[in-house]
Amino acid sequence: MLYAMIAKDAPGALQKRLDTRPVHLEHLNSLGRKLVFAGALLDAEDQPEGSIVVFEAESLAEAEALAAADPFVPAGVFASYEVKRWRIAINNSGAEL
Repeated sequence: MLYAMIAKDAPGALQKRLDTRPVHLEHLNSLGRKLVFAGALLDAEDQPEGSIVVFEAESLAEAEALAAADPFVPAGVFASYEVKRWRIAINNSGAEL
């Protein structure tokens, strides 16, 4: 099943995001096929203001654990995040889901 983590950055968290980004990316890469998509939400100036991460997980509890393990969470980059069951309707990415 697919789950999406929708996260909003804390005000003034850009430097924390930049400082934590290498370990964040390392963590995401370590998830292997459990990670489907990941990327930053951008503001009008193309600066990160949040993230969307899509996981393949057996349950909401597993997806929430994957989200909580993201290094951006304990670093305080995110002011908030939620994990929701996600169903793909159209896939023009070329990725098999």
